[in-house]
Amino acid sequence: MSDIAIRVENIGKRYRIGAPSQQFRTLRDVVVGAAEAPRRWLQGRALLSDPVNTIWALRGVSFEVRQGQVLGVIGRNGAGKSTLLKILSRVTEPTEGLGEIHGRVGSLLEVGTGFHPELTGRENIFLNGAILGMKRVEIARKFDEIVEFSEIGKFIDTPVKRYSSGMYLRLAFAVAAHLEPEILVVDEVLAVGDAEFQRKCLGKMGDVAQQGRTVLFVSHNMSAVLRLTQEALVIEKGGLALRAPTAEAVDYYLSRGMARQGERTWEADELPDPASPFKPLALRVRNPAGKVVDTLRSVEAAEIEVEYQLSAPVTGLRIGLYLNTGRGEPVFTSFDTDDPALFESMETRPAGRYLSRCKLPADLLNEGRFVIGLNASSFRIRRYFQDEQALSFTVDAAGAPGMHWPENRQGPVRPRLDWQIDRLDS
Repeated sequence: MSDIAIRVENIGKRYRIGAPSQQFRTLRDVVVGAAEAPRRWLQGRALLSDPVNTIWALRGVSFEVRQGQVLGVIGRNGAGKSTLLKILSRVTEPTEGLGEIHGRVGSLLEVGTGFHPELTGRENIFLNGAILGMKRVEIARKFDEIVEFSEIGKFIDTPVKRYSSGMYLRLAFAVAAHLEPEILVVDEVLAVGDAEFQRKCLGKMGDVAQQGRTVLFVSHNMSAVLRLTQEALVIEKGGLALRAPTAEAVDYYLSRGMARQGERTWEADELPDPASPFKPLALRVRNPAGKVVDTLRSVEAAEIEVEYQLSAPVTGLRIGLYLNTGRGEPVFTSFDTDDPALFESMETRPAGRYLSRCKLPADLLNEGRFVIGLNASSFRIRRYFQDEQALSFTVDAAGAPGMHWPENRQGPVRPRLDWQIDRLDS
């Protein structure tokens, strides 16, 4: 008997873009639409074959997953990770290629996926179990454990349409993890939950992996990927760029597309259409002498600058930097209009070329590799552009506090704090 749980051969998924919006239809529209259905079907096939009106979200992807293997799937937003998982979960059909699944699949793709909004939490637990092919007595045996893990027992008999996104997530993860599917597919949904529940979920996924079940895990949290998986796929622009041991795959992913000399620029095909009128031109790291560098000294100040173009005026724009460690742990987030006075003075930025700069103080970062993410948005109105791994740089801790001891100091920061020692018994 084969030990392969998942086999994917040249999977591809093509989507039509620029579909017209739906409007309210009258009886006349329905009658006319029925008469024109054959013509629209032919037009639709013509559009789908037209490369100008279609996009390949995924193409030419092939791999195998053994039973009991925990495989990470990493890549930038829009790379095709979620499309791959939706195909494997049978949410959507592939345009080309073949995917074989051997075993029951439990999916956690988006918050609330698989739940009927009019049914209560209790009824949805039994519904999901039935979909997985479990008998009612099997589901009942797991019911109390699911409710206890989700921590929403007070609302278990409330229709899930009244649940918050966090409650949806708690119940959805508890159902997916406890109803014992042979294959568990988890997309980047844990970010919806609070930090404590995220840790609880990651611990449960570790238990699931130790039980010998197959897990496909998509996440932007590199620490979680490194902790839970031994091997990972790197998906890039709809294709499989690399399959390697997780540490190697994470290093490849974090360095991919990043300048090695402290500067990052963007090609036209890297910019999504919704970014307009914002266009990132460059992201740079400079040392105290103003030189663009890949390595900074912990004991010296530094500067990060973002150069960008606006083709039209933008109201409420803010340029944000997310600093993470090389393994994905957050260090800090900062925006160029965090100062209220500066935000008011730059309420509307006219079209033109701009440079937003921030200074990193000396004696801030510990030694190691760091990653800068870039964001351009108008708060709660629109996000124009985001790149979570825009640029990486290294910090050299020579001369930093405590370097006279040959020991590694934990944590991403290494501040020079003021200490005083007083003798009290003199």
